[in-house]
Amino acid sequence: MAQTIKRGGKGVRRAAAARNTQRKVQTARQQTGSLLDNVMLWLPFGEETLHKIVMTIVLAVAATIVWTVAVMAGIPALASEQAALIASDAGFKVSHLEVRGVNRMNELKIYERILGQNDRAMTTLDLGGLRDELNQLPWVKDARVSRKLPDTLVIDIVERSPHAVLRKPDRMVLIDETGAELEPIKKDRAKGMLVLAGPGVGQRVEDLSHLLEAAPALKPQVSEAEWVGNRRWNLTFKTGQVLVLPEGDEKAAGALLSFARMDGVNRLLGGKVAAFDMRAPDRIYMRVPGHADEVAEEKRTVDQAKAEAKRAKANAAADAKSDEG
Repeated sequence: MAQTIKRGGKGVRRAAAARNTQRKVQTARQQTGSLLDNVMLWLPFGEETLHKIVMTIVLAVAATIVWTVAVMAGIPALASEQAALIASDAGFKVSHLEVRGVNRMNELKIYERILGQNDRAMTTLDLGGLRDELNQLPWVKDARVSRKLPDTLVIDIVERSPHAVLRKPDRMVLIDETGAELEPIKKDRAKGMLVLAGPGVGQRVEDLSHLLEAAPALKPQVSEAEWVGNRRWNLTFKTGQVLVLPEGDEKAAGALLSFARMDGVNRLLGGKVAAFDMRAPDRIYMRVPGHADEVAEEKRTVDQAKAEAKRAKANAAADAKSDEG
């Protein structure tokens, strides 16, 4: 009986190797599937949600790459410029400026800062940068910048309030309650305002306000305050009288309160005393103008009377002796 032998068929060894490889692949698939199954058991969502998360990450990475390439090519800048040009042609550009809240400061200072924004497209305005620039003006406590479409830029200003006058060696300067300098001021315009003097007094304005609050009845009577030696205050009242206070915030406030009580009882302000020195803790020294001269004149009168009495006595003794002779 004849037997047909096929050529090119797998040998026994090849067939065994193929079966071994197939078993390894199936084993690996089973292990991988088992690992993924274990991971999925720990996740709080299903396989479909995991697929969406992976796709989202892939798309985000792709979008980042595309955006980076576009930025390097300058495409967003060109698009922004084109959008600004379109907005400007449509009338959305700065043509009007509306300023609110200005009462004391020179409004032209604001226009000088905003002048470069004229005809600029509304979409390209840097509102934060404009606000920071306006806040650098001495009179501006705070500023708010906004758009009023289609063509108006609105500036809202909160002004600083003048509080006192700072006397410098060469000029006088208006300041607010924090000591911020506002503008130079002439002497006639400073009349009736609280005047501050002394090195470093600009940094002590708030401390002085707290001190004067200790005696509210005296506060309107103070016309000048001098910061002496960077350690204590001399207060000058509208009567021209001077109150010398001790060092230290608490001691100075206590002395001022005591002076207010004494003035309420004895009416010290407006009297003959030119200066009250309260630096000693247990007493007050008062200086009366011309009092020393009066004392000296009285002393001279007494001395002169004594001398005349002595001469008269000597003359009388000499006359008596002459009569005896």
